[in-house]
Amino acid sequence: MNNQRYVLWLACANRPGIVAAVSACLFEAGANILEAQQFDDTETGQFFARMEFDSASERFEAGMLRQSFAPIGARFGMNWNIRDLSQQRRVLLMASRQHHCLADLLYRLRRRELAMQVAAIVSDHPRESFAGVDIGAIPFHYLPVTPDTKLAQEQKLLELVAATDAEFIVLARYMQILSPATARALAGRCINIHHSFLPGFKGARPYHQAFARGVKIIGATAHYVTAGLDEGPIIEQGVESITHRDRPADLVRKGRDIERRVLARALGWALQDRIFVNGLKTVVFKD
Repeated sequence: MNNQRYVLWLACANRPGIVAAVSACLFEAGANILEAQQFDDTETGQFFARMEFDSASERFEAGMLRQSFAPIGARFGMNWNIRDLSQQRRVLLMASRQHHCLADLLYRLRRRELAMQVAAIVSDHPRESFAGVDIGAIPFHYLPVTPDTKLAQEQKLLELVAATDAEFIVLARYMQILSPATARALAGRCINIHHSFLPGFKGARPYHQAFARGVKIIGATAHYVTAGLDEGPIIEQGVESITHRDRPADLVRKGRDIERRVLARALGWALQDRIFVNGLKTVVFKD
């Protein structure tokens, strides 16, 4: 029997019979459900589900399952997919001078904590700026950005995304703001990480601004990129307490650590098809 694991994810308007139809289809195809999560959003009327399964029968064949599931998807108006979890997603990573998130993702990749293939690394700084990062043989693309070159460089970025078949784009502390057109072109597959404070501190040296105001909590937010700056659907957040003993350098250090952890969690869930965009929010079936 094929013990390879697969994932079925689906989203549609909620109505009676969805779970019964899906479960029956998997059973008849010879699939063995290993994990199942579902959510009925009573406010929007939307239904979300994720099922992970392997083979319980010699007759199981993933291609046949997709064919038999298609009429169910059409009947309920589903957005759905069935994916072999052994097929790693292709990811394009972007970073600027602060490369702690990039270094962390590459470390987790080599530790096999993130099931992905890094198709390329893109930066607005030259490769020499990443001397302490183990980039290895991963293709590196230097796309310097100025007000005059911004749109042309973003077009090169979109061409690179298409050429590398990148399914996800991760702004691992990439400090350039994507134009609304580029954000729309990458909608639903571009993940960003940024600091998050109460009150909000924008502009340069946010941790120093936070120190000056005596904040008691610092944090980070991972979200999908949209045309609205830092307003996309939130995937994951993390916080850490601050005391009067902490100096600006302590806030910066703790902030880097939170950013690394939050981004890694968000990307890991995306790679496993655990995130659904639900209007301005997300549904995340955490592992």
